[in-house]
Amino acid sequence: MKEASWDDLQLFFHVATGGGLSAAAARTGLSAPTIGRRMLALERVTGRSLFNRGPTGYLLAKDGQELLDRVRRMQDAARAISDWRGEVLTLPIVSTVVDSWTSRFIADHLASVWTPKDCFRMCYKTCDASVDFTYREAHIAIRHSRPDGGNVAIRRSVKVAHAVYQAADYDETNCNWISLGTDIAITPADKWTFEQPDYWITSWTNTPHMLFYLIRGGAGRGVLPCFIGDQERKLVRAGPVIDELTYEMWIVAHDDERQRPEVRTVIDRLATLFADHEDLFAGERPLV
Repeated sequence: MKEASWDDLQLFFHVATGGGLSAAAARTGLSAPTIGRRMLALERVTGRSLFNRGPTGYLLAKDGQELLDRVRRMQDAARAISDWRGEVLTLPIVSTVVDSWTSRFIADHLASVWTPKDCFRMCYKTCDASVDFTYREAHIAIRHSRPDGGNVAIRRSVKVAHAVYQAADYDETNCNWISLGTDIAITPADKWTFEQPDYWITSWTNTPHMLFYLIRGGAGRGVLPCFIGDQERKLVRAGPVIDELTYEMWIVAHDDERQRPEVRTVIDRLATLFADHEDLFAGERPLV
């Protein structure tokens, strides 16, 4: 059976409380004939006679009074939802920008960064390029190098190591390699594979996440951060840590924003999260 629309129920409310079509027309801006047709359609949908129509207006029938009571309860519920949503929208926002790999790690450990009980909202941005704090693109950024200057506050975090990985069931006679495309490679780790003169690259992609899935799927070997590769049981290392790709992670915040309690809270939580997994980031916790 076709359900009555909320718009028609609200229109019914105006007719019922206004005593007729003219009052409802004045409240809604719709014409009286249009409202009359929609009330007839509502009666057909509900299968009930809602009004006693007479020269003095539209008087509520018994079923109409019962529907009006129900519509009022629906309005109260809708108003409560609207108020609740309004409360949420007044909460402050903390915006973070991190690279693709770190964003995945944070998502896997989200309860360490934010919970629904927190009195602030989070905006998670993924960007592998540097962020400009001048225009408040973010409140907090995770950087691969210490910023040279700017109105920022910085905190040294963990060392991030990289290694070559392959699928656990990889055919050792397979000489194929996988890389990020040269057009989107930014970091030394992104570029390492295609800078090797004798590597046979048979697959490349434009996203780090696809690189991970291609390696795991057995398309070839490729470079991954150890905190990603060592946590995947379908992957194994195909060589030692590549020392020249190791970098220090920095937590960077706009100096004017870091004093906000919610921003400070997220900075502290990120620092703790990374420190708790320091050996994983450093490539010292491979799966066994």
